Amino acid sequence: MKAVGKYIVIKPLEEQNVKTEGGLILGEKQREDIRFRQALVIEPGSDVKVLKKDQIIYYDQNAGFGIEINNKKLKVIKEFDVVVIL
Repeated sequence: MKAVGKYIVIKPLEEQNVKTEGGLILGEKQREDIRFRQALVIEPGSDVKVLKKDQIIYYDQNAGFGIEINNKKLKVIKEFDVVVIL
């Protein structure tokens, strides 16, 4: 599998026990209100220069579209939807 252009194939990561600064654990409904999500880069596109495979990123959760490859649920986003590289 090879992504083309500025597209990136990612695997969204499940965030367990998201806490606020005050120590409160957010429930599932409140976690949905957080705009940016963590993901693993599966395959960066041919025109993407700053990302490499297996990097952890934060991306806009409303961006891109879902795709299923080899029974794995993945997501395809554009390079400008990435906000942080860890």
